[in-house]
Amino acid sequence: MTQTLDAVDLDTARDLEGRRLELWARRVLILLLAVVPVLALFNVFGQSATEAKASSPVATLTVRSPTQARGGLLYEVRFTIQAKQDIKQATLALGGGWANGLTINTLEPSPSQETSHHGELSFQLGPMSAGDTFVLHMAFQVNPTTVGTRKQQVALLDGTTPLVALTRDLTVYP
Repeated sequence: MTQTLDAVDLDTARDLEGRRLELWARRVLILLLAVVPVLALFNVFGQSATEAKASSPVATLTVRSPTQARGGLLYEVRFTIQAKQDIKQATLALGGGWANGLTINTLEPSPSQETSHHGELSFQLGPMSAGDTFVLHMAFQVNPTTVGTRKQQVALLDGTTPLVALTRDLTVYP
């Protein structure tokens, strides 16, 4: 026959009498821990891509990228340029919000020339004829310490002449 220890109160330890609140507090804490991954599954914290489009008589620029991301995640941005008229020297200029707090892993196809000036990136894509379409794919990774919202400006230039521009916001969650 099993004997109980003198210091153990079976009603409290085994039957949880008087401790019902502790049981529910633990259940609520576990539920709160599960809420964050479930919300992430429903894309509350971002990474699904959306499109932004700007157009001028010379060209149309479409940017497909997420507007929300989490630290450490990889994502792709697709820049699509559709020339309506001839462009002698198509240049894609990205503001500092595309490089600060983000790591550029790759870009395809490689531009003919890449430069930077005061944190802004510039990719020379070469000449485009009317009716041509050029798609530039860039893979980014959010640096784990990056948090907050940043403006991501992009402009299509013909040499140094602006043709079309747009601005997006990227919100980075911890």
